[in-house]
Amino acid sequence: MIYFALLAVAVSLIAVAAFGCGLGQGIAVYGAANSMARQPEMAGKIQLVMFVGLAFIESLTIYSLMMSFILMGKLPKTEAVLELIQHAVK
Repeated sequence: MIYFALLAVAVSLIAVAAFGCGLGQGIAVYGAANSMARQPEMAGKIQLVMFVGLAFIESLTIYSLMMSFILMGKLPKTEAVLELIQHAVK
């Protein structure tokens, strides 16, 4: 029972990774745009570094999505959990 509860918490915490990736991408693009506005002659190099960084951040998002699908497949059906809870209460 505790295993399934911890598994459900783990699946929900993976959403935090997606939220963090979104924030990270926003901060990276903001910093790159700000840098390009300050030094237009370096725009090409800044843009390249930004795209590499965004690729790493996006890979974390894809891995967290994959892990959430794997963990959700391990969760039992709702009816089985409700039945376990009813037997535990009695």
